[in-house]
Amino acid sequence: MARDPLSLTALAGVGFAQLSVVRERLEQLREASGLTQQQAMPLFAGAADPDAALGAVLELFRSAPDVIAPVFDDSDATRRLLRVLGASDGIAEFFHRHPQELSCLAAEITALPGPEELRIDLLDAVDAHDGIAAATDVEEDAWCALRVRYRRRLAQIASFDLEQDDQVGGLDAVADALSDLAAAAIEASLAVARAQTIGSGPGRFAAEEVRATRFSIIGMGKAGAAELNYVSDVDVIFVAEGDTAEAEEPGGLSNARAVDIATRLAVLTMRGVFAPAIEPGLWDVDPNLRPEGKSGALVRTLDSHVAYYERWAKTWEFQALLKARPLAGDMGLGERYVAALAPLVWNSSSRENFVESVQRMRERVTDNIPDDEVNHQLKLGPGGLRDIEFTVQLLQLVHGQSDDRVRQSGTLPALAALAEYGYIGRVEAADFAQDYRSLRLMEHRLQLRYLRRTHLMPRDEGDLSVLARASGLATGSHALLEKWASIKQRVRGLHERLFYRPLLSAVAAMPSEELNLTNAQAEARLAAIGFRDPAGSLTHIRALTGGVSRRAAIQQHLLPVMLQWFADGADPDYGLVTFRRLSEGLGSTHWFLRMLRDSSGAAQRLTRVLSGSRFVGELLGLIPASVAWLESEEDLRPRSRAVLREETRAILARHDRPDAAATALRTARRREVLRLAFAAILGSSTVEELARGLSDISENIIEGVLGSIRGALDGANEFEFAVIGMGRFGGRELGLGSDADVMYVFRAPEGATDAAHTAAKTIVSELVRLTEDNALPLDLDIDLRPEGKNGPSVRSLDSYRAYYARWSLTWEAQALLRARGVAGDEALQRDFESLADEIRYPAAIDEHAVREVKRIKARVENERLPQGADPARHLKLGRGSLSDVEWLVQLQQLQHGAHIPDLRTTSTLDALAVCAANDLIDDEDALKLHEAWIFASRARSAMTLWTNKTSDVLPVDRLQLDGVARLLEYPPGSASQLEQDYLAVTRRARGVFERLFYGIEDRPEPSTG
Repeated sequence: MARDPLSLTALAGVGFAQLSVVRERLEQLREASGLTQQQAMPLFAGAADPDAALGAVLELFRSAPDVIAPVFDDSDATRRLLRVLGASDGIAEFFHRHPQELSCLAAEITALPGPEELRIDLLDAVDAHDGIAAATDVEEDAWCALRVRYRRRLAQIASFDLEQDDQVGGLDAVADALSDLAAAAIEASLAVARAQTIGSGPGRFAAEEVRATRFSIIGMGKAGAAELNYVSDVDVIFVAEGDTAEAEEPGGLSNARAVDIATRLAVLTMRGVFAPAIEPGLWDVDPNLRPEGKSGALVRTLDSHVAYYERWAKTWEFQALLKARPLAGDMGLGERYVAALAPLVWNSSSRENFVESVQRMRERVTDNIPDDEVNHQLKLGPGGLRDIEFTVQLLQLVHGQSDDRVRQSGTLPALAALAEYGYIGRVEAADFAQDYRSLRLMEHRLQLRYLRRTHLMPRDEGDLSVLARASGLATGSHALLEKWASIKQRVRGLHERLFYRPLLSAVAAMPSEELNLTNAQAEARLAAIGFRDPAGSLTHIRALTGGVSRRAAIQQHLLPVMLQWFADGADPDYGLVTFRRLSEGLGSTHWFLRMLRDSSGAAQRLTRVLSGSRFVGELLGLIPASVAWLESEEDLRPRSRAVLREETRAILARHDRPDAAATALRTARRREVLRLAFAAILGSSTVEELARGLSDISENIIEGVLGSIRGALDGANEFEFAVIGMGRFGGRELGLGSDADVMYVFRAPEGATDAAHTAAKTIVSELVRLTEDNALPLDLDIDLRPEGKNGPSVRSLDSYRAYYARWSLTWEAQALLRARGVAGDEALQRDFESLADEIRYPAAIDEHAVREVKRIKARVENERLPQGADPARHLKLGRGSLSDVEWLVQLQQLQHGAHIPDLRTTSTLDALAVCAANDLIDDEDALKLHEAWIFASRARSAMTLWTNKTSDVLPVDRLQLDGVARLLEYPPGSASQLEQDYLAVTRRARGVFERLFYGIEDRPEPSTG
């Protein structure tokens, strides 16, 4: 029994989705055209959206039956029409507006039109002669004629495109034709603009002057590269010249006059393409890639362009000029424009901060994608077109500096040239060219459907099915998504495949199909991605990947990805050399390379800490096994005080001699500080957690070493001894590189004070000696003790009491605000803190003492800043920095601590919060102070991490400042942004400080004595 061609199954097999109405519509088509349903089914089977094609045809029969009927007399013409209508609602709408244009599909289109054919045809549409269109009373008439002719040609190109057996393979020719059609449209619009510019009145010029104006329209982006989609913005730059110098000369046209005329021509040319009219506009003509962007002059002379690019242009502007070509107007001037700027383009990769500039541009593109579009972007998303274009352009800029054979404007020609001349493996280049064409084909079909600019994959299953049929890439929506996912996965490895792996080919035996760069080529790539010593880095790569060992084989697989991550870091050279040292020390272990290869994040974390911190690099050299922590986020959390103390007790139990115990404790301290440094760099701990963790570690080593000393010293346990933390140590606010401010106190039985004092001094001396660590200094600073540097290193509790009762100065009471017992006998710690409370929280503080605090602060600002240091950049003593916040909070504690128990804390931030809660400082001011304290604290630790040196001054050097910025989680190239942010935060804090600390009327003059 014959199958019913109109069964629901048969209709669905053809591609119809509106099954409830399709039979009725096919019957309507039969009545209108005479086409039987059996004849119709195979014709509609070729349409991407048979429902849309059927609906459009029926509408044409209703509105223009006499025009469409002849098309249905020819089955081939019918098939072409249905295929176009089923792929493009936009072209269907065009035919509804202009049914007479259906004749463009009457004959088979066996070849795409060339650029000259298109140019002549579109100029003919506006009746242009000698580059000037025939005058019309209404300018829109010419615009509409141009747009109608353009869309007629577009329908023919679409028909040819959809008829191809291999639509992916035919993409290049279609993109060329679309680019040629756009150029022809701009040429024709320029001819109309010339006609509208000639005459008298505002905006009009003499015909001789208009004809004498050399005006060229330079195509940029996809237009310049001949890679246009069905609906792309056409990026352009306008350049003009007269035939004399700027000063008027008899019989000549000055450059200034030519620019005025050309500006009028440019404006009218753009209007002719996209201004509102009866026939809708074609696409946007975008001139914003011109010098100075939207703020710059619309038209410049060639000399003005060259002067700008020589002096002011940013790296991304040269990258944009890679694709520049004359598009319309005076082609000779356009060629001179391209030739004049080419040397600047091809030398741009040697510019300072080249890589950072390119990275910032790429990141801006990614950052600007709305969150709900990231996974649907064909162009800008991960694994999209921009990934391929970006890498090809970067390779061109690197190698095109010395090899003009790769200086191609189009992505695919550039990819082919890079492969042909040995910069990319041929197989690899072919794979990525295929992926690029597939992505572009999907983009073409999406834009063709509605003749609207889009780069987003559909989310509706029906729309995905239409795209699959239109592109021929898959048989259905699910298959198309699977194919797209596989393309994205391959493209996301673009940097590794096309940029990083060839670096290994230059130094190691690689498979024959891989690229084998020369040393010079490999060094050029390393320099381009940010390595400052490419020759040295190549040596390290050679050492890591050389030989035939299993270790070398694993490194060959690891390094392409790791090189990319190193290059993303602030100091890739240091990261690579430190990685080599680690690999040589750990490469023979069973776990190191396996961890890097198999762990989801360990290798990337390692590259990040190595390329971002010399502090970590040096400590890792002492404790290489600590890289194992990078496999687990839990291992990067600071250890609790209880865990640290338990380990200390175990160390003391194993070692009788203080020197041996201290060695083990110093190693434990290095290990735990390194753990915190990892966490700080990787963003897994806050600055407050870092401060508490560092304070706990310092307390632990002091307590452990003190215990080992007292255990070995005769008579040491016959009296009490304690260590009092002061300053940031007492406040549990240490940063990396901070000194540990301390005071020492003892208490002896009656009559044994002198002997205890002697023993206590021995303990202090041994404590300093045994905690000293050249690799990770621990400076036990006792300058805050009574009498300062002139006072004894250790006192009895009674001596402290007597001193404070008789001699204590205001600054010493202020210093005691952060005094806290950290090690030794707990009863003595508590008693010292009780004594300190009597001094630091007075029942009342007189005005003289308050003024003394203010006077000392002013003196500190004047005298303690290092000579030549910028007060705005000093993180500790500068304006709005740590000391401003701390002194203001401490003044509040001195004044109100006796009456507000919660103010009796050694923590600056806790005390600041209490001040806000008790309305001593309003919430807005407290927030400004809090932000400044946090920012300065983070910056101090970041500087130590970056340089492995302690410094309190924000760097001026941009390279150093950028390294600090990266550790503060800024993107690459953010030195200036970090500087601006810090100055802004501290300026706000300084305003609060001056208002609340000094007051308007009673700020003392800084002392010079």
